[in-house]
Amino acid sequence: MLLIVGLGNPGRKYLLTRHNIGFMAVDHLAARAGAVFTASRWDVELVKTTLWAQSLILAKPTSYMNLSGRPVGMVAAYYKIGPEKIVVIHDDLDLEVGRVKIVCGRGAGGHNGIKSIIEHLGTRDFIRIRVGIGRPPENIPPASFVLSKFSDQELAEVSQVFDFIEEGIRLIEVDSVAAAMNFVNRQGG
Repeated sequence: MLLIVGLGNPGRKYLLTRHNIGFMAVDHLAARAGAVFTASRWDVELVKTTLWAQSLILAKPTSYMNLSGRPVGMVAAYYKIGPEKIVVIHDDLDLEVGRVKIVCGRGAGGHNGIKSIIEHLGTRDFIRIRVGIGRPPENIPPASFVLSKFSDQELAEVSQVFDFIEEGIRLIEVDSVAAAMNFVNRQGG
């Protein structure tokens, strides 16, 4: 069973912002499965569901991005899910809008949500799906840019990658991480 974590910030204020691309991706998966998230005692919205005839747990930490590690660690411990079965979907400034890349065993790369997860899991050996949000214009600091909303054109581009991300996750579960990386990283979204 995979634990699929989408990173973002809770609240209406952050809906459709660049930093919430992980929430958007797991919301897509939940909608495909006809599943509804519920609050849990670990500062995370969860749903246990089935896609592709496989059991999955979808999670959205509600502790804010920079504190995502604690709820992810608690869910993983409760369900006895090892890091090799944890998939974290998050925004990435270093990829252009709509690009997707799967990586494993890498450092945080400046992403504080990933840094928190590494600290709480005690390892960086989990699967990450990096979703491009583009670089900020010169006059906008990165911290402000990630909290800005997508333009309508960007949102259309981003929405098209959710099926692509879903196929990558399906390959992780039914085949291997290598097969998913080969499919996703070669095509890029």
